[in-house]
Amino acid sequence: MSIQRHDTQTRMSRAVIHNGVAWLCGQVTGPEARQGDIKAQTESMLARVDALLQDINSSREQMLSATIYIKDGADFAAMNEVWDAWVPAGHAPARTCVVAPMPADELRVEITVTALVSEE
Repeated sequence: MSIQRHDTQTRMSRAVIHNGVAWLCGQVTGPEARQGDIKAQTESMLARVDALLQDINSSREQMLSATIYIKDGADFAAMNEVWDAWVPAGHAPARTCVVAPMPADELRVEITVTALVSEE
């Protein structure tokens, strides 16, 4: 069984695929929204998830699980507004959301996703 690594760097790969399942590395907001509120950062972060899923031949509909890390529990409802609009109806993954420190002070949210990969 082969393991495919997508965009591998020194510390991590952006995605690792094995047996038709992909594990995405943590995704945060892009530079354009780093100073934004939780909604702006969540929208940017999820756009990055979309792009990575597309790059590996997957999609929102194929998500199996998501772990969301938020810096401040007070942002939970606002983050969920963006999340709920982004997840396709009937395709919600198993999900966990926890309050956690972020790797940079300006970051408010991070996500890791596991998804199926379509056969080519």
